[in-house]
Amino acid sequence: MLETLRRIWNIKSLRQNILFVLGMLVIFRAAAHIPIPGVDIEALRSFLSGNQILGLLNIFSGGTIENFSIVMLGVGPYITASIIFQVLTMAIPQLEELQKEGESGQRKLNMYTRLATIPLAILQAFALLRLLGSTASQAGGNILGVASSFQWISMITAVTAGTIFLMWIGELITERNIGNGISILIFAAIVSGLPTTVQNIIVNYNPADLPTYIMFLAVAIVTIVGVVYITEGQRNIPITYARQVRGRAAAGMKNHLPLRLNMAGVIPIIFAVSVVLFPPMIAQFFSNNPGTSGTIARAIITFFNNQAYYGLLYFILVFGFTYFYTAIIFRPDKMAENLQRQGAFIANVRPGKQTEEYLGKVMNRLVFSGALFLALIAVLPLIVQAFTHSQVLAVGGISLLIVVSVAIEMAKQVQAQLTMHEYDRV
Repeated sequence: MLETLRRIWNIKSLRQNILFVLGMLVIFRAAAHIPIPGVDIEALRSFLSGNQILGLLNIFSGGTIENFSIVMLGVGPYITASIIFQVLTMAIPQLEELQKEGESGQRKLNMYTRLATIPLAILQAFALLRLLGSTASQAGGNILGVASSFQWISMITAVTAGTIFLMWIGELITERNIGNGISILIFAAIVSGLPTTVQNIIVNYNPADLPTYIMFLAVAIVTIVGVVYITEGQRNIPITYARQVRGRAAAGMKNHLPLRLNMAGVIPIIFAVSVVLFPPMIAQFFSNNPGTSGTIARAIITFFNNQAYYGLLYFILVFGFTYFYTAIIFRPDKMAENLQRQGAFIANVRPGKQTEEYLGKVMNRLVFSGALFLALIAVLPLIVQAFTHSQVLAVGGISLLIVVSVAIEMAKQVQAQLTMHEYDRV
C-alpha cells in the first residue's frame, strides 16, 4: 500500500491529476455550505429532522438540502438528461448516427445533454423549493417566509446555476482520468456525512445498542464483499481471429471477450432511490388536501411507510433497472457486427445473427444473476432495519453500495495510469 502511494506521488502527471480532483471536491463541499439568501436554515434543519422521507433525501445528497445550498439539486438533473439521451439514441436514428461518428458525434451528444440539463434543473428547483416551503408550512414551520416573484426567480436561478457549476466540475474531473466525475461527486457527497454519523454514534452511544452496532458492521462487510463480487465478476467468451486484423492478430490467434456480471454499475441503485423517494415527496404536497387527492396522497405515504411494501418495491426497481440500463449500454447486434468486421468468431457459433443471439442469451443469464444479487444486497439493510428499527442502517446500505463501486472504479483508473507509466519507461 505504501509502495503504491509512493509510486503515485513520484509520477508528476498522476500526482497533479489527483491533487486537482481533490481541489475540485473541496470547492464542491464549500459550495454545499453556501445557502440561498432569504431562507431560515434553522427552521429547515428542524423540519428535516422530523421528516423521514426528506431526511433520507438530505443524507443521500450529502447535506446540501439541509443547508439549502446553491447546489442542493446535486448532479441529479444532469444524470436525468444523460439517461434521457441514452434512451433516445436507441429510438431516434439521427442520434444513433451521431453516436457512430466517434469523438465528434459524442461531443454533440454531450452538448445536447448539457442544454437539456438547464430546463430539467429549473423544473426540479421549482418543484423542490415549492415542496419544502409547502410541507414546512403544513408542519407549522416557515422556511421561505413570504417570497416575492423576484425572490422565487432568484432562488431558482441560483439553484440552477449551482447544478450547472457541478456539471462543469464533474466534466473537469472526468478529463483527469481518475474516474467518472459525476460518480466521484456523488461519492464525495455521501462520504462527507461520515464524520457526522460517527460523531452521533459516539455521542449517543448506549451499551444496550451494542448488538445493533455489531449487526450494522456485519451488514456493511457483507455489502462490501457483495459489491466487489458483482463489480469484478465477468465471463470470458473465447474468440478466434480467422485472419490478420490490422497487423495485431495473426491468423488463428485466440483471445476472449469479457462480459461483466453487472454492466450497469450503481446506476440502478441511483434510479431506484430516486423513484422510491419521488412518490411520497409529491404525496406530502397534497396530504392535507380535502377530497380524493388528499385521500390518495395519504394512502401513498402510508404505503411507503410500510417497510415490507417499501422493501419489495425497492427490490423490484433495482432488479428491473439493472435489466433496463444493461439493455441500453449492451448491444449484442453491434458487438456481433464488430466481431465479424474484425474477422473474429466464437467457436461453434456462426458469425452474424447466431453470434448476436448467443451473446444476448449469455448476457441475459449474467444480468439475471447480477440483478438478483444487486437487488438482494440493496434490500439487506432494510431487512436488518426491520429488526433494529434504525433508519441509519437503510441509508448506510445505500451509501455503501455507491461508495464501494466508485472506489473500485477510481482504483482501477489509477492502476491503469501506473501501468501505462511503467510501459512508457520501458
